[in-house]
Amino acid sequence: MKLRPLAVRCVFALALAGAASAHAAEIDAAQRQAWREQARWLEHGEGVPRDTDAAIALYCRAALAGDADSAYNLGWIYANGRGTPRHDGYAAHWFARAALLGDTQAEAMFKRMDAPAEKPNCVLQAERVEQQLAEQTAKAAAEAAETEALTTRYREWVNTPEQQRIMKIVYKLAPQFGIEPGLAFAVIRAESNFNVNALSDKNAQGLMQLIPETAARFAVRKPFDAEQNIRGGLSYLRWLLAYFKGNVPLVLAAYNAGEGTVERYKGVPPFPETQGYIKRIQQVFSLQTHPFDERVTAPSPVVGRVTATIGH
Repeated sequence: MKLRPLAVRCVFALALAGAASAHAAEIDAAQRQAWREQARWLEHGEGVPRDTDAAIALYCRAALAGDADSAYNLGWIYANGRGTPRHDGYAAHWFARAALLGDTQAEAMFKRMDAPAEKPNCVLQAERVEQQLAEQTAKAAAEAAETEALTTRYREWVNTPEQQRIMKIVYKLAPQFGIEPGLAFAVIRAESNFNVNALSDKNAQGLMQLIPETAARFAVRKPFDAEQNIRGGLSYLRWLLAYFKGNVPLVLAAYNAGEGTVERYKGVPPFPETQGYIKRIQQVFSLQTHPFDERVTAPSPVVGRVTATIGH
């Protein structure tokens, strides 16, 4: 069957199906030629020991960078089993690629192939690398956008790269504990003002000011390690949210003064420190209720009788 040129090129495109390298345009002709020449020496043993595998690797590098001659040579190697097992699928792939790069002889060879094109391992590996690079680029862009969004949202309180670093940790970890990042951020600001090495006169330690008993309770071994400390603080917030059924002022009061104190006073205790603490946090995080996981712990036995009223 004789195919029209346009139809042939459509077949070539389908045969390659996304195998083009995004970096081909970045590699100049001199570099592609150098790889092709080195591959030819290795293929034929010209001045160097013959090494078909190494030749194929260099031809592949040049072909993926847009060198038609290298793609054709690979097609010829696989079509004839020159130094490597014959593979018509690989041959069809390389002839198709060379044809798309303008090699008319490769176009004729492709039309003579009976086997469907199959991507060789070096192409699959290159595509995996391209995919990883694309994912890394997308991830970096998303992180940069997130940092910018966070900085904009909390511009009044976030002024340094260290504060941005801590915010990124919060936004990574908080969803794992079912905590709204803004709540964790506000607690850190009120507790330590982003000081990783903060130490109170009551021996509360690190970003979320964990006392040794709380750190041990939530398996925090290094309270001055930012990520460990935040994990411990988030664990405690998750427990308090379940214990006080999502009542944010009560949770904050308990974080500051202890859950037993909240129960004893049947609400926010009348301590100026605790009430001021809640007000500072709610300047940043104003929600009064927060989703909670009732599987974490049973609610406080007095939760239905406590009040979240803060004195003025």
